[in-house]
Amino acid sequence: MKFKVIIMVGVALVMSACTSEDEADKQAVNLDSEVKKFSYAMGMDVGRSLKGLDAGVDSAAFALAVSHVLQDEYTLLDQKESAEIKQAFFKQKQEAKMDEQKAKGAKNSAAGEAFLAENAQKEGVKVTDSGLQYEVLVQGDGEKPQATDTVKVHYKGTLLDGTEFDSSYSRGQPISFPLNGVIKGWTEGVALMAVGSKYKLYVPAALAYGERGAGAKIGPNSTLIFEVELLAIEK
Repeated sequence: MKFKVIIMVGVALVMSACTSEDEADKQAVNLDSEVKKFSYAMGMDVGRSLKGLDAGVDSAAFALAVSHVLQDEYTLLDQKESAEIKQAFFKQKQEAKMDEQKAKGAKNSAAGEAFLAENAQKEGVKVTDSGLQYEVLVQGDGEKPQATDTVKVHYKGTLLDGTEFDSSYSRGQPISFPLNGVIKGWTEGVALMAVGSKYKLYVPAALAYGERGAGAKIGPNSTLIFEVELLAIEK
């Protein structure tokens, strides 16, 4: 019963969001008890969850449903209807997200193809059979790594518009990794380098992260540019 009272205080707060600003000020709840503080904290959690869904939630309808359930009253939707509505909503959101990803992927793919076609004509840029493009900035005279080797490098990665998405230089520390444990463009490109070299790699999406992209900055079908400095082969 006490928990119902707590939630109902939260519902009252939700309902107040439907009133005018002046009315809301008059109905403002002072957080002068542990019950009210907890209720407000619960309301914050629910509000953030709903906001994250980007669902356009109607505060009045939401509060009414909470009130009906807590008071064991008749609900306007039965369990089956409720489940079907939520399922349809999440399906629609998923389909919309997939369509958005496809549109971004198509745009990135076209931009990447145009860039690589033009870049391949530039002096000093070489193209491998896989479509990887590279440019020698500094030619070292050390040993070349095998795909099974662990290498130590400094690098910077950018998108076609110059946005930096990762950099060991920015972190102030080089990174070591097995050469066959990274994207194909890196495995192939770094294997071309001798220790002491610095190359610029232009990596097509198919040799990078493809349709899935990576993280918040690398979208689907993104062509990537890396400056890579091969510091050592770790035996």
